[in-house]
Amino acid sequence: MHSNFRLFVLWWSLASTAVARDIHVNNLAGDDRADGNASQTVSGVSGPVRSIAKALRLAEAGDRIVLANTGQAYRESLSLTGSKHGGSPVSPFVIEGNGAVLEGAIDVPAGTWQHYRGDVFYFQPAGLGYQQLFLDGRPAIRRPTTRADVGLPPLEPREWCFVRGKIFFRVERGRLPEDYELGYCRLRTGITLYHVRDVVIKDLFVQGFQFDGITASDGVRGARIEGVTCRGNGRSGISVGGASIVEITGCVLGSNGDSQMRSEDFGQTFVRESELIADTAPGITAVGGRVRLDGQPLR
Repeated sequence: MHSNFRLFVLWWSLASTAVARDIHVNNLAGDDRADGNASQTVSGVSGPVRSIAKALRLAEAGDRIVLANTGQAYRESLSLTGSKHGGSPVSPFVIEGNGAVLEGAIDVPAGTWQHYRGDVFYFQPAGLGYQQLFLDGRPAIRRPTTRADVGLPPLEPREWCFVRGKIFFRVERGRLPEDYELGYCRLRTGITLYHVRDVVIKDLFVQGFQFDGITASDGVRGARIEGVTCRGNGRSGISVGGASIVEITGCVLGSNGDSQMRSEDFGQTFVRESELIADTAPGITAVGGRVRLDGQPLR
């Protein structure tokens, strides 16, 4: 009986491999009316789709979504859920980034800033909780605050803080906020994994999201995050929670707001050959779960 079961599993895996396909995405040359079957438009509907969200709607178990690195960021928030977005150990569901950027930040709209006092201005972004302010495309220097704070900490020019759901920014003397290239986190989470198995996310930059760059919220098994950079997200670069099991290999996590990697609930995270740069926040925040860092348990 056990032999028959193993044969069935092998047959199912080989069958999955046989029907798996590549779905191509190009956010400049693609068209969401296309079938995604080719990296270049061939004729009619044969060619890349424009959005990753469309590719996920077309995808089936074991497929590979291939992003074109056009130099233009993909401004989307993605959710992978259930068997449709899963795979098997021999034929995982793959998002192949090719060095592309998944971006959650936008420019602060003109006319948004209001004067607070002196050289300090503020605006209230949509959505509360976590934030980042970007100056010239990089996280600006932030003065730490707590949720209980009412007043502002001392700010130097070009520094900011987040108090009572508002972003406060101090300009240089004689300048206004509109004189700077400023952005903030608009989209909530870059990639959410929920009850999926055997998913691989590789060679991708995930940045500027209000909460997490990538979150395995619950019921995730056999997920691998390889060669991914998560930076400038409001809460963490990667978060593993629920009853999820995730491998993080060859990744770079830095400049995130609350922690570079977050572990909670009953999640299990295996981190290998990765950089967790504790520049803006601790490398790892564990409020539950278990973490192994290069084979050693984190205590």
